Amino acid sequence: MVLYLLYIKGDLEGVSEISLRRDQNLCISVRNPQSDYEVREKVVFNPSETVEQEENTREPPCHFALKWEGSKKRSILEVLDAGAAKTALKKKKVKGSQPRSYTGDDNGEWVPILAVECRGLEPYAFHPMTDEFIVTSEGDVNFDEDVDLSEGDWADYDAENDASVSISTFESKFEAV
Repeated sequence: MVLYLLYIKGDLEGVSEISLRRDQNLCISVRNPQSDYEVREKVVFNPSETVEQEENTREPPCHFALKWEGSKKRSILEVLDAGAAKTALKKKKVKGSQPRSYTGDDNGEWVPILAVECRGLEPYAFHPMTDEFIVTSEGDVNFDEDVDLSEGDWADYDAENDASVSISTFESKFEAV
C-alpha cells in the first residue's frame, strides 16, 4: 500500500492551532494510478467509520473503497491513527513528517495533518467543507462550528479575549511518501 500525507498551509492571525477532527466527513478527489482518465471527484468518507468488507475477502478494514471499471479487486483508502502513521513512516525511513496539528509557529509553511494508506487509488485533492477543523485562538478559545475553509479563508471573533481570529490563503496538497 502507498502512504500519502495530506499537507496544509495558511496565514494565521490570532490562531494558535488548527487540528483535523477525526469524527467529521472529509471530501477528497481520487484517481486510478493505472489510468489517466479514471477519476472520482469529491468523494466523501468519514475517518471514524469503516466500510463493510466484501464476503470471503481478507482485506483489512478501510474507510473508503471503490471498484474501477474492469477491476476485480476493490481499491481502498485507510486513514491512519498517530501510532500507525508513525510506524508506516518509520518503515519508509521518513523523518520529521509525523501528521500533527498546524500551529501558529507553522504560519505559511506546509505541515502534514493526515496520513492515509491506499491500494489502487491515489488521492490528489482535498476539498474543505465545513467543520472538519477545530481552530484554537491564541486566547485558548475553540472554534469547532462553522469553520468553513472551502473558499480558502475563514474569520471569526474571540469575544473572551477581544481579538480577531482568521485563516487566509489556506491551501492543501497530497504527497506520496
